[in-house]
Amino acid sequence: MPRVAGRTPEDTRRALLDAAGACIRTRGTSATLDHIAKEAGVSKGGLLHHFATKDDLVRALAQDLFDRFRADVLAAVDPADTAAGRLTRAYVRVSAAFSRDPGNFRDLVPVLSHLATVPEITDLAREDTLRWYDDLAADGLPPHITALITAAADGISAIPGWHHHPDRQPPIDLEALLVSLTAPGPAWDHLAPR
Repeated sequence: MPRVAGRTPEDTRRALLDAAGACIRTRGTSATLDHIAKEAGVSKGGLLHHFATKDDLVRALAQDLFDRFRADVLAAVDPADTAAGRLTRAYVRVSAAFSRDPGNFRDLVPVLSHLATVPEITDLAREDTLRWYDDLAADGLPPHITALITAAADGISAIPGWHHHPDRQPPIDLEALLVSLTAPGPAWDHLAPR
């Protein structure tokens, strides 16, 4: 299969990562390099030029997903917001936005579910989580508040996976509620660990 005209090496790499995600979503981790190359519109040799093994490709896909979430959160930090908790607020906003896009559960969650079965990917996820703990710990909020807010934000992002029915829930803006918890106030006293 010839190289696609006008496609840069970075474009090809992106196409391969996207194709790997699509194939893993539909075929699980049994998706082959042939499946992925065909989905990306490249030869298997072209795929192997970018990723020497399937493990390399799967690891790069997982890292790409972690990196894209981090980039989304950093892009969501309000430059005018200089108060403690600005990164936490951005984390909440991105997690809530994720839950509002039905395509995320159709496209991304099955990929993450399949990747979670790969021990090396679990290690990457653990490293990414530790990096978030460090970054959020430096955000200036009390640790118990950060832990509560980010755990709830992670839960919000999974709401569509629970087949959530907003018409049967009280009209609570969970995003706004979590963002409000980043401001010092009486809630902090009530939520303090004992």
